Amino acid sequence: MKKTLSMLLAASALTITCFAQPNQDNPQFNWFKNATKTIDYQLNKAAGTYKPGKNPRSINSDGKVRLAGLTDWTTGFFPGSLWYGYELTGDQKLAEKAKRFTLALDSIRHIKSTHDLGFMLYCSYGNAYRITGDKTYMPVLTEGAQHLYARFNPKVGVIRSWDFGTWKYPVIIDNMMNLEYLYWAATAFNKPAYAQAANTHASTTLKNHYRKDNSSYHVVDYDPATGKVLRKVTHQGLTDESAWSRGQAWGLYGFAMCYANTKNQAFLDQAQRIASFIMNHPRMPKDKVPVWDFDVHNALDTDERAPRDASAAAVIASALLELSTQVKDGKKYVDYAEDVLKSLSSDAYLAKPGENKFFILKHSVGAFLYNSEIDTPIDYADYYYLEALKRYAGIKKINLLKN
Repeated sequence: MKKTLSMLLAASALTITCFAQPNQDNPQFNWFKNATKTIDYQLNKAAGTYKPGKNPRSINSDGKVRLAGLTDWTTGFFPGSLWYGYELTGDQKLAEKAKRFTLALDSIRHIKSTHDLGFMLYCSYGNAYRITGDKTYMPVLTEGAQHLYARFNPKVGVIRSWDFGTWKYPVIIDNMMNLEYLYWAATAFNKPAYAQAANTHASTTLKNHYRKDNSSYHVVDYDPATGKVLRKVTHQGLTDESAWSRGQAWGLYGFAMCYANTKNQAFLDQAQRIASFIMNHPRMPKDKVPVWDFDVHNALDTDERAPRDASAAAVIASALLELSTQVKDGKKYVDYAEDVLKSLSSDAYLAKPGENKFFILKHSVGAFLYNSEIDTPIDYADYYYLEALKRYAGIKKINLLKN
């Protein structure tokens, strides 16, 4: 098996080299090369420090690392970051470590109580299978997709998000991200019903989650018997009517991804409208890394009392790069995403090698209202930052193996 994995990883490395172009040594990409060197160091150190099945999630206010166990919605991001780190650097050690951290999540295949199986399994096992082609990863992906699909209610037209609280049938904008798992599984396992459920969920979300200015509500609660909307509220944003920054990022990413899988023009149109809302927002800071909610009144104060959310910025950058490949005027999205990535790759946000408990980015926000994970590194910020860098390298034809 080890010999087979080595052969598959070698083949993947050959695929990575296809990005090679004359601009690979252009000084304008020095920031990118510096970032990948930091990424390689931090991920190797993190994989040697933390144990599979107890993945680094964030840093608590007391300086201790918060770990993500098998039932934590973020637990798939660290293995996924290792896989992306391998693709960005060509470091075979990261591939071996990625495999070990991925396989430690095997028991997630039995979890049925969350919509976050896309985050948990597609970011880890999905990337593992995409890169290696190793069918060892498929049984877990098969069962996870079955459980995610089982949460779809055709009467309501959406996948249920949470099983806690006083909600009747809550759906959060974050749930758009998990549809990618269903689209992939529909093809991989010949289950067209999975894609149909994803399409319906996206269409229902488009109808009910968005305001006239194309900002999104966080939570829409439905009547499970009739599909009627009961209330539109927030669970993490500043107010029910505010634009929680990461929520706007989830929606942008989700609709661009849905269009890539369906070619449904309505999804592309919505992705572009959300992009316009974000890119032209009057409270977007100059470095294009938003504070945790766009409606925080002091978002642009020079003392920056409102904490930034690098995780939202990373998701926005990755989403815009995907969107840029789907439209004729994609350069504006690439240029904006490049600005975001340069900001995230600067000393203001990118950790120094050996610091930051081996996380890559600083300054993200988890749940401000609950005093949880404020101004801290977070695993999903790292994951989408790495994904964005990989997409950027593909668009700019950067030779990843020479960084």
